[in-house]
Amino acid sequence: MQVILLERVEKLGALGDEVSVKNGFARNYLIPQGKALLATESNRAKFERDREAIEARNAEAAAAAAATGQSLEGASFVLIRQSGDTGQLYGSVSARDIADAANEAGHKVGRSQVRLNQPIKTIGLHDVEIKLHAEVTVTIQANVARTPDEAERQAAGENIIETLQTEAQEAEEERAGEMAEAAAEMADQMAPEGDD
Repeated sequence: MQVILLERVEKLGALGDEVSVKNGFARNYLIPQGKALLATESNRAKFERDREAIEARNAEAAAAAAATGQSLEGASFVLIRQSGDTGQLYGSVSARDIADAANEAGHKVGRSQVRLNQPIKTIGLHDVEIKLHAEVTVTIQANVARTPDEAERQAAGENIIETLQTEAQEAEEERAGEMAEAAAEMADQMAPEGDD
């Protein structure tokens, strides 16, 4: 299906381009979202007639997104989650969780604007892209931790996963030492006393 793009669409084309797309993509996404028109003679004429207004509207939306992006760029959002001793989350952090955290902090971010290739499944600092407009993308940081204290330590540069692994290893070594001492004590108690 041939459509005329009313705004820049990633991996497809720029405003005014006439491109060929799958029927479902055009009918279910591009046309209902106001991103494209069906490429007919009447729509081509309408687009050319309204081109300046469409370009102005698109530029205005890009400017508004850029302004929002300036306040959002580099922001860090703390997400508290439960995890095991290795730092593996019991659940995961999704695009919806990040959008909710940004909205709670006073930024207007939709779930569909969060670009997350896969859910976050470990504690730590994770860079996440937010696509505010076809031409405006910003990067934020998701600080996933078990407690607010851990989040602060991560923000200061500490690698919590390494700390957790070190603590677990030290605890294991301490347990092994205690068990060795207990075994030696037991062996001493069970040893027969020699005749003097």
